[in-house]
Amino acid sequence: MRLKGTVALVTGASSGIGEATARALSTEGAAVALVARRAERLEALAALLARDGEGVLPIRADVTVEAEAREAVRRTVAELGRLDVVVNNAGVMLLGPVVDAPTEEWERMIDLNLRGLLYVTHAALPHLLSAAAGEPRRVADVVNVSSVAGRIARSGSGVYNLTKFGVGAFSESLRQEVTRRHVRVTVVEPGIVATELQQHLRPEVREAMEKRFAGIEPLAAQDIAEAIRFAVTQPRRATVNEILVRPTDQEF
Repeated sequence: MRLKGTVALVTGASSGIGEATARALSTEGAAVALVARRAERLEALAALLARDGEGVLPIRADVTVEAEAREAVRRTVAELGRLDVVVNNAGVMLLGPVVDAPTEEWERMIDLNLRGLLYVTHAALPHLLSAAAGEPRRVADVVNVSSVAGRIARSGSGVYNLTKFGVGAFSESLRQEVTRRHVRVTVVEPGIVATELQQHLRPEVREAMEKRFAGIEPLAAQDIAEAIRFAVTQPRRATVNEILVRPTDQEF
């Protein structure tokens, strides 16, 4: 129960890494705000987490809309009392060549992978700084879920690479700005994870990806949730700035 008395907000909490992270933080004693667009899934997860006796707040919101991102943060603080941990997990991976690409896919990735993360972080920072100045931990956390694509650019991933490299650059700049005020910033970079991300790919892109990653046992969402748990439960003196987690079979 290392997060007892704290409040965490997790975006993209209706499935995959977000859901697993919400569960992990709840088991550490945190009250958790669950933010995503699929209200029914949030309600089902909230019912499960509530059985453990900790606070839980499902919030249906589209974080690519600034007003909704701000309202999600406002409700979290108003209804759960504070904000200590933000996990910016919501994201989309729409791979494919740049040549002849449907540019609406680029817009979706930029909106969610970058703008949504920025809106939530900006709204949350005053509350995180306040939490870091007092008990129970005297430290607060921002965790931004990026990707191995945020450090290695590859053909067929150009705009996804752009968004995830951007997450890394923003995170490092923010870290330098707030670290002396004890707001820690962590970037988590998963390799291949068995989540819903692949379902959003165009059929021909998904087929090519499946061939490329054939024979590799993917990570589970829980593996990334454990990395996030590790980062945010460190003692106040220690910041885990970056965690790269690949499947053992993944060479690249």
